[in-house]
Amino acid sequence: MALPDNKKFFENLSGGGKAIAVLTSGGDAQGMNAAVRAVVRMGIYVGAKVYFIHEGYQGMVDGGENIKEASWESVSSMLQVGGTVIGSARCKEFRARDGRLKAAHNLVQHGITNLCVIGGDGSLTGANLFREEWSGLLAELVEQGLIDEEAAQRYSALHIVGMVGSIDNDFCGTDMTIGTDSALHRIIEVVDAIMTTAQSHQRTFVLEVMGRHCGYLALVSALACGADWVLIPEMPPEDGWEDKMCQKLSATRSRGSRLNIIIVAEGALDRHGKPITSSIVKDLVVRCLGFDTRVTILGHVQRGGTPSAFDRILASRMGVEAVMALLETTANTPAYVVSLCGNQSVRLPLMECVQMTQEVQKAMDEKRFEEAVKLRGRSFENNLKTYKLLAHRKPESDLPVSNFNVAVLNVGAPAAGMNAAVRSAVRVGISEGHKMFAVNDGFEGFYKGQIREIKWADVGGWTGQGGSLLGTKRTLPAKHVEKIAEQMRIHNINALLVIGGFEAVECLLQLYDARTRCEEFCIPMCMLPATISNNVPGTDLSIGADTALNAIVETCDRIKQSASGTKRRVFIIETMGGYCGYLASVGGLAAGADAAYIYEEPFDIRDLQANVEHLTDKMKTGIQRGLVLRNENSNDNYTTDFIYQLYSEEGKGVFDCRKNVLGHMQQGGAPSPFDRNFGTKIAAKAMQWITKKLTETYRQGRVFANTEDSCCLLGMRRRALVFQPVVQLKDETDFVHRIPKEQWWLKLRPLMKILAKYKTTFDVSDSGQLEHVVRIRPKDLDASTV
Repeated sequence: MALPDNKKFFENLSGGGKAIAVLTSGGDAQGMNAAVRAVVRMGIYVGAKVYFIHEGYQGMVDGGENIKEASWESVSSMLQVGGTVIGSARCKEFRARDGRLKAAHNLVQHGITNLCVIGGDGSLTGANLFREEWSGLLAELVEQGLIDEEAAQRYSALHIVGMVGSIDNDFCGTDMTIGTDSALHRIIEVVDAIMTTAQSHQRTFVLEVMGRHCGYLALVSALACGADWVLIPEMPPEDGWEDKMCQKLSATRSRGSRLNIIIVAEGALDRHGKPITSSIVKDLVVRCLGFDTRVTILGHVQRGGTPSAFDRILASRMGVEAVMALLETTANTPAYVVSLCGNQSVRLPLMECVQMTQEVQKAMDEKRFEEAVKLRGRSFENNLKTYKLLAHRKPESDLPVSNFNVAVLNVGAPAAGMNAAVRSAVRVGISEGHKMFAVNDGFEGFYKGQIREIKWADVGGWTGQGGSLLGTKRTLPAKHVEKIAEQMRIHNINALLVIGGFEAVECLLQLYDARTRCEEFCIPMCMLPATISNNVPGTDLSIGADTALNAIVETCDRIKQSASGTKRRVFIIETMGGYCGYLASVGGLAAGADAAYIYEEPFDIRDLQANVEHLTDKMKTGIQRGLVLRNENSNDNYTTDFIYQLYSEEGKGVFDCRKNVLGHMQQGGAPSPFDRNFGTKIAAKAMQWITKKLTETYRQGRVFANTEDSCCLLGMRRRALVFQPVVQLKDETDFVHRIPKEQWWLKLRPLMKILAKYKTTFDVSDSGQLEHVVRIRPKDLDASTV
């Protein structure tokens, strides 16, 4: 994809002469190192001097060796490291003006007037206070004779940009904070392991997760593993919750389940402000039900380990955005915080976010719990609504009776998260009063009559299962339209939910065209995108792609580590994806690749030669390992073997090469927390849309829907979930290569190149713009945040 020339970028945003310092403060979080790396490399890329401040604000106050200039090589091999390699510390001294005076003196001595702070709301609030006091601090330093008037004039303004590093995701204004996704990975790994032992012994497990003031980790992990009960500080249970919880656990066991999972946030309270601890919950279950119950307190294991692919990409994007924000600041610019909204980077006024975060706690303290949930943001609110919808089964007598039959099937290749989506669809459908039918083996199973009713209990434990438990085939329906219509008559199918990849789009288009011949297809039909390739038009993200990215990144980490202590080595890795370069490009950004070859960005022998020379130069500076990714269909002639042989020959005497084809390992494994959560939420939303369409199109004793908007794909577009008629997606689809004509992630490719030390064009038009936290958003019945 051709990007605009970056001459204007360097004219207007040149970092020449500027000094940027980066520090991490407060608690550590996985992904902080990726953010530090991105700040350092983007800063150096635009010509600024970049400094590390070791040990957070304590290092800024102490000065000396704690403030060191960073080089390109000093951030090598830190992308995959958890925690923060530049250190973090609580600093009482900085809270006092005398401490901030020392810090200001130390910064002026290095000419630093641009600060990038990675931490929680306390760290960012301290940074903003420091910025506001800056001119007064410099005046005091002049009075004391520590600096002269010229220095005070030259360094008259301090600019601050924040990035939130916190596993709790407790900062308003961003959908995700750095470290949250990795913490969810640690929790879900433990839950998956516990579930096997719990089933073996018919046990109840009470898991305590972090979240003293925010229940995000508890809520999303409960949603991702299908926990029986969750306790969070934002929404304390109603009085009498003890009996309700025990009734729920007992009912689950009576239906044949061999385990119960209860997740408790460490800050969980009841309606009267009394703490609800994991030990209290355990004693309650043992006393009332006599179940064999165990407690697991995860503690700091949630903070540890390697950052997930999501956190590496998020932190890298935020780090680059933070440098751009610092270069654009003026004397009147407020302190920014770089945030994520949907899949978009935005800049928000720091203190607006801090005040909103404090409002949440105030609402909780004043027992305004509904308001506290709303203040957390629509993402948190939607998670809570979806959990309630799926976890608490209503008695049969309380369910509405719709008399509608809805069929669910998977199409195309398996993708991790499909089963979570099916579970969600089945349970929401039953809650809406529908009779749910499962179709095995896609449309091939459909025309063969492999259709059965599926109940609430049938999908228990499906969220953590990889692959497709329903079975899936690539068979398209066009050749079997009459047989499929016959099966729909036999089972009186009134709506279809299709979960799959590019084939699913083709299937819905064929069924839409068949409406003129068979009235059986004049029903609401909805498709959910599920493919590791992330090549479905109409959506920025697909179920399964995040799990595949994590598989690629974990493998690349291991491959790079295998060369530790050996001579210089370059690895050539082939990824899946068909003609779509998403996995190679975004996986390359997350793994720290030096190059990623894809179909969407044509390359020739001159590009390959330039990449080899670039790697040769890097190796001579002391870097030991190189990583090159190639999408499987990026070029018919420049195959993985060809590139391997070219690099091996041209790199002789400097580095040797190894190659690896990742293959189907990218398609397997347990789904990531993101894919479980994403699949669960969009399936719930799809079923609610289907219910609405069934009601609208039911006339004279039958369902009849033949408009474009009754055959839709539900996808994530920028910041919202949007239903789009599949026929309207034709014009934006390359059917020959099975990819969308426009792909948002191509704008991330320059980031990978910049962070790998290539001079490249950079599209600043896609940089985050200043927004405000409190704003009226247009209401859209067919759109909501993820």
